[in-house]
Amino acid sequence: MLVEDIMTKKEKLVVVQQMATVREALQKMRANNIKSVIMDKSNENGAYGLVTFKNILQSIVAEDGDIDLLNVYDIASAPALSVSRKLDVKYVARLMVNNSIKRILVIDDNELHGIVTMSDIIGVLMESVENH
Repeated sequence: MLVEDIMTKKEKLVVVQQMATVREALQKMRANNIKSVIMDKSNENGAYGLVTFKNILQSIVAEDGDIDLLNVYDIASAPALSVSRKLDVKYVARLMVNNSIKRILVIDDNELHGIVTMSDIIGVLMESVENH
């Protein structure tokens, strides 16, 4: 099974601009009931980033709680770890486990195609267990 078979496609993702405030990112996360947003790249050769609750909490602690002073660019993990759509899911699972990460962007030719999460992979495993 390939990453493209289980990923959440780009159209369903929430992307924020680099200069958006951390508060704006948090509002989008809450409004969409999601745990991360993607920071858009600044130009065609730029890097996508990922903002998670962990990034936000770390920034709140570091800045004594003032999330209006920080932009997404300041706290995003960028460049975000990414894999190709054509990669076998087992390698993504190994990458996640070995690096203690829960989500990886899907990028080919420096263009965003989606995101794959640990939940996506576990969902596939559960289906295969139920079907056997």
